[in-house]
Amino acid sequence: MTSFLRHALVRRVGGALLTLVGVAIAVFIMLRAIPGDQVTAQFGTEAAALTAEQRAALESYYGLDQPLIVQFFTWIGSVLTGNLGFSARSQQSVLDMTLAALPVTLELAVLSIVLAFVIGVPLGMLAASRPNALRDWVSQGVGLAGLGVPAFLLATTLLAIAASEFGFNPNGRGYAPLHVDPLLNLQQMLLPALVLGFGIAAPIMRTTRTAVLEVRSLDFVRTARAKGVPPRRLQVHHILRNALVPIVTISGLQFGYLLGGAVVVEQIFSLPGIGRQVLLGINQKEYAVVQSTVLVIALLFVIVNLLTDLLYRRIDPRVRAE
Repeated sequence: MTSFLRHALVRRVGGALLTLVGVAIAVFIMLRAIPGDQVTAQFGTEAAALTAEQRAALESYYGLDQPLIVQFFTWIGSVLTGNLGFSARSQQSVLDMTLAALPVTLELAVLSIVLAFVIGVPLGMLAASRPNALRDWVSQGVGLAGLGVPAFLLATTLLAIAASEFGFNPNGRGYAPLHVDPLLNLQQMLLPALVLGFGIAAPIMRTTRTAVLEVRSLDFVRTARAKGVPPRRLQVHHILRNALVPIVTISGLQFGYLLGGAVVVEQIFSLPGIGRQVLLGINQKEYAVVQSTVLVIALLFVIVNLLTDLLYRRIDPRVRAE
């Protein structure tokens, strides 16, 4: 039993559960630290005209009259039974809203990370092929641009240019699910995926460059080069393959970030994703929507990190032995 508990996967699952508990407590406290509540959000300035009895009845309806500790455990108990709450704004359960929004964000995240990988890995390898040469400086300049240009600025610029100069604005036609209209859906995902992919390509490029330079200095690479291994085979099978662990790690982290970090891009391009759902919930002070959606995002982030951990253990036997 002791050896089982010490197993790396079990330790990481335990850490993941603690992370989820921490996220649940943090989001619960932070939401209630924001001025206003659901009553104020629903009635706006008219909330000041409510009588004490009316406000008390509304607070009882929303469960705001209960002590915070009771509200917290009531919410957690409901989540554990599959009840994520109800949205007064959309008149839907949070579970139904999340099931509808999650595929949008997942599709956007997958397309973004693929584009980031396609851009970042070749640029990183190009930069590492001749350190401090022109190609290195250009590649790093592209990486710095990806890190430095805010996503909202790049998104609005691309959207404005595409719409005004080329008449391309498929996002203005209302979101089309992938299974309903695949062509229109991919057109709607193109610009937001480019915006997010460009930003994520920068850390992937920098990580690839560092990892490739480190692997190139190892003895087995010099031995393979001395034996006359063709340059392309040397780059792919010897260098890139052994540099994959940090690249996979940073890609997994960035993919997890995309699940909750695409709020601004989803809002600009009118994509009904899970990030936009959180933003609308915050604006409306819908505690159940924000709390439960953030918890789902945290759960997905933890799952992605666990899968990344398993993947690079599969790639590198040295990690497997830890």
